[in-house]
Amino acid sequence: MLSINSLVKKYKTTLAVDDISFTVADGEILGLLGPNGAGKTTILRSIAGIIQPNAGNISISGYDLSKDEQNAKRNIAFVPETPNLYDMLTVYEHLRFIAMAYNTLDHLDERATDLLEKFDLIDKKNELVLSLSKGMKQKLAVVCAFIHDARVLLFDEPLIGIDPKGARELKDMMLAARESGCSVLISTHMLDTAERLCDRVLIIDEGHKIFEGTLDEIHEKVQMSEDASLEDMFLKLTEDDNVNDNVAVS
Repeated sequence: MLSINSLVKKYKTTLAVDDISFTVADGEILGLLGPNGAGKTTILRSIAGIIQPNAGNISISGYDLSKDEQNAKRNIAFVPETPNLYDMLTVYEHLRFIAMAYNTLDHLDERATDLLEKFDLIDKKNELVLSLSKGMKQKLAVVCAFIHDARVLLFDEPLIGIDPKGARELKDMMLAARESGCSVLISTHMLDTAERLCDRVLIIDEGHKIFEGTLDEIHEKVQMSEDASLEDMFLKLTEDDNVNDNVAVS
């Protein structure tokens, strides 16, 4: 399980994340939704240990990130929106390096071959990462996330730049990860994808939570027609939140 309690992150005078709490259960996919600048990437980077929050607690598979960072990070895999790869390694060397870092070299060749074939990268196995296209680098970042035995999977706009076959493979793998008991957190602007994949959604705006729950619970909250899409309900919630903020300021 992934558990976030009272997370706060400030950048100078900007409050990027304002006292946000949520959990992602074992065997659950949670969609993290919000407009640009809402704080989604800040939350994911805090969970991944890339940035230090100002307050709050992050627990990953029972390990407190601030007190037992090594064991906490051993249980996560993070796919950022922009891959941060090692350009001067070959594709296979990159996967071997990740497997070594997580002490999961057993069956590396079999697992690497399977993943590279799924994402049409097998013929790039011995080429430098530097030579890959942007979309191929994104797919390699995804492969890296599945090369070790992470129990908490974090994705920041993972489908951006990936071809349709790769996108289908990734969605299938997310669903398979859920079935195997992993906790999956996805930040995305693709609301139709979130609607099909996610068990619940967390909607944030300007750093604070405005909704958390299932699609049925969103319907109850916004009181829209039964055929309203997640996109319709998302826009209604965020527009209402902005109206309320303006009233409060005035």
